[in-house]
Amino acid sequence: MGYIREPAVSGMFYPGNPEVLRRDIEKYLEYATFDAVEGDIVGIVSPHAGYVYSGPVAAYGYKSLLGKTYDTVIVIAPSHRAHFEGVAIQDKGGYRTPLGIVDIDEDISEEILKESGAVNINIKAHTGEHSLEVQLPFLQAVLDSFKLVPLVMGTQDLPTCEELSRCLYEVIKKSDKHFLIVGSSDLSHYYPYDKAVKIDGIIVEHLEKFNIQGLAEDSNRNRCEACGFGTIITTMKISERCGATASRVLKYANSGDVSGDKSGVVGYLSSVFYKPSENKE
Repeated sequence: MGYIREPAVSGMFYPGNPEVLRRDIEKYLEYATFDAVEGDIVGIVSPHAGYVYSGPVAAYGYKSLLGKTYDTVIVIAPSHRAHFEGVAIQDKGGYRTPLGIVDIDEDISEEILKESGAVNINIKAHTGEHSLEVQLPFLQAVLDSFKLVPLVMGTQDLPTCEELSRCLYEVIKKSDKHFLIVGSSDLSHYYPYDKAVKIDGIIVEHLEKFNIQGLAEDSNRNRCEACGFGTIITTMKISERCGATASRVLKYANSGDVSGDKSGVVGYLSSVFYKPSENKE
C-alpha cells in the first residue's frame, strides 16, 4: 500500500480511543443546528484546534456534508512545524486515524505533481502537522467513503495561492470524480475576547460575501489574521473556479466561549462555498 502516515496528535487534540472519538464527533454534530445548505458544496473552511475547543465549530461545516458523496477530498492545511517553499504533498499510501486508514488518491496526486512545480513530494512536512490530521476523523464520520489528497502549504502568499488553485482546478476539470476542498485554518490568536471578535468579524464578513479580493486586501493591511490565510484564499479560489457562487458562514466562536478565559483567545469558523440548487418551482 505504500507509506502510512501515523497519527501525530491522537490522544492530544482528539481522543485516541475510536469509540470515544466517534461518540464525541457524533455529539458535536448533534448539537450543530442550522438551516440546510441547498446545493452542491464544493469547499469548506474548518478549524484545526483541539476538539474540545474547535470541535463544536468544525461540526457545523461537516454536518452540512451529511448525505453527500465525494470521490476525493483535497485537504489544504498550513504548516506549523516545517519551513519550506511551496506546497508539500504525500502522494502515495494513506493517513491513519483511530477510525482507520484513509487511502490517498494516487492518480490525482500524480496529476497534481505533473501540473505544477509549486507542489512537491515532502513527507516530512506531513509527519507532525496537526492542522490536516484533525480534519480526517470528521470526514470519516460524515462521508461513507472517499480518497484523500493531503496538501500542506509552506508558503501562503498570494502567488502561491493563485498557482495552487490554478493547478488543482486544471486537474479537477479533467477528472470525472466529484471533489470536495477543505481549507484548514484557525483565525486570530491570543487577543482579548472583544478584540478577537472584532478582528475575526472582518474575515466572517468577507466569507459571507464570498469576497476573495477583499479578504486578501484586508489581510495584507493586517486588519485580520488567520494561520491558514493561504488555505482559506486557495479554497475560495478553487471553489469559485469550480462553479460555486454562494457562501455561508455556519458558525463562528472562539476558545473563550469554551474555557471562559477571555484574556487571550483563538478564533474558529466553519463556512461553506457551494453551487445553489436551481429553483424548480
